[in-house]
Amino acid sequence: MGTLNPQIADVLFKAKTAAAIFSQYTQEQVDNIVRSVYEAGFNNRVKLAKMAVEETGIGVWQDKVMKNVVATQMVFEDIINMKTVGILSVDEEKGITEIAQPLGPIFAIIPVTNPTSTILYKILISLKTRNPIIIHPHRLANKCSIEAARLCYEAALAADAPEDCIQWVSGFSREDTQSLMSHSDIALILATGGTGLVKAAYSSGTPAIGVGAGNVPVFIEGSADVAFAIDSILTSKLFDNGTVCASEQSIVVERQVADKTIKELGKQGGYFLTPDEIKRVEAVAYDTEKDVMKVDVVGKPVETIAALAGLTVPPGTKILVAKLDKVGKDTPLSNEILCPVIAFYVEDDFEAAVKRCIDLNFHGGVGHTASIFSNDEEKIKQFSFIMNAGRIVVNMPSSQGAVGMGSGLNPSLTLGCGTGGKNITTDNITATHLLNIQRIARRKENGLFNRFDKSKYFDENYTLDMFQNDYYKNR
Repeated sequence: MGTLNPQIADVLFKAKTAAAIFSQYTQEQVDNIVRSVYEAGFNNRVKLAKMAVEETGIGVWQDKVMKNVVATQMVFEDIINMKTVGILSVDEEKGITEIAQPLGPIFAIIPVTNPTSTILYKILISLKTRNPIIIHPHRLANKCSIEAARLCYEAALAADAPEDCIQWVSGFSREDTQSLMSHSDIALILATGGTGLVKAAYSSGTPAIGVGAGNVPVFIEGSADVAFAIDSILTSKLFDNGTVCASEQSIVVERQVADKTIKELGKQGGYFLTPDEIKRVEAVAYDTEKDVMKVDVVGKPVETIAALAGLTVPPGTKILVAKLDKVGKDTPLSNEILCPVIAFYVEDDFEAAVKRCIDLNFHGGVGHTASIFSNDEEKIKQFSFIMNAGRIVVNMPSSQGAVGMGSGLNPSLTLGCGTGGKNITTDNITATHLLNIQRIARRKENGLFNRFDKSKYFDENYTLDMFQNDYYKNR
């Protein structure tokens, strides 16, 4: 592996030492630590939100406060009663006892879009499972990220957590980051961030939980309450200026409600771009050569995006709407754009609208999230069965619903996308994903293998019918 950077070697040694100590903690000790960290994070939710916006220039501080609330209060309430130490379950019939074991040191990659909330959330679920965590902040959010980690660490130590159970590293070269991710002392990588870093995490040889892109389509079906749907979509898409990966990227409507939807969008602050204006917004929002959204628009308000594109929009404009009829690389705004810009498609009927949603889903959002507004349960089921998405959000803002705000999903800032998104799970990642489950298996005297005459298997004349007769006779 070559010679390690001395700083990396020191970080790994401290993490491994902390892991050895942490593994001896009781559930009560762990929960006291988690509560202390939760309280520190919650009490500093406003300070950290303002720091994040000031440092990165991305998003809205009030919305980042709510993200910090999700990452602390909601995550805490979701995990605090989980058993993560000792015996989890005993199945007397099967003779199986399940025991929770920590994974070991976790390396956490943090995105610039949600720098403090992602740290608070990842620290809580890691400490709940007795796993030390090493934070890797985004270079553009270094100050606020380190402050979030520091506040959590001090609170953890105050509750008698092991020293170095929370560490942070910054200023590392790409090579240093790669060597840390690949090191055998790292048990798991929790990767939330740019595509490059997530791919590097999966290529490191270390187990990784990452997230895929979220090119989320929202379908307004013919039976939907259109005014409610538009209000919900804007509540989601405008939240933190569109930086949540589960935010809606395209509105797809059936023709029967198209005029009503267009009128309602205009009424609630949507500005429909002309074909020329669409090209201007494409130029500032998406890099077609690199096939990525441009960082200049990420998390920026609509006024900034309009100014960058040289547009004059009416007062009260909240979102720019691009009416499109194609999906693909030659239609840049059909991609994920994390800002107040949204595509708009009109389709003839339910079947055509669902096909359009599938096209959008497969254009950079496989496995992530899809949304539908409908009052027809059968249509909701049909839509859900067809879409390749880990979360189907129904009649609610997609951003909030997908992360567990107002839905029954686990509160989480890492949303699995399944094999379609090259992830291991479609779950909202939480503490249960950070455990090794050890199983004690006892001999079953009445089990088939122990009570059946196995010599019969070697008799060529012993048929399946004969086996089944013996099996059911001896059960």
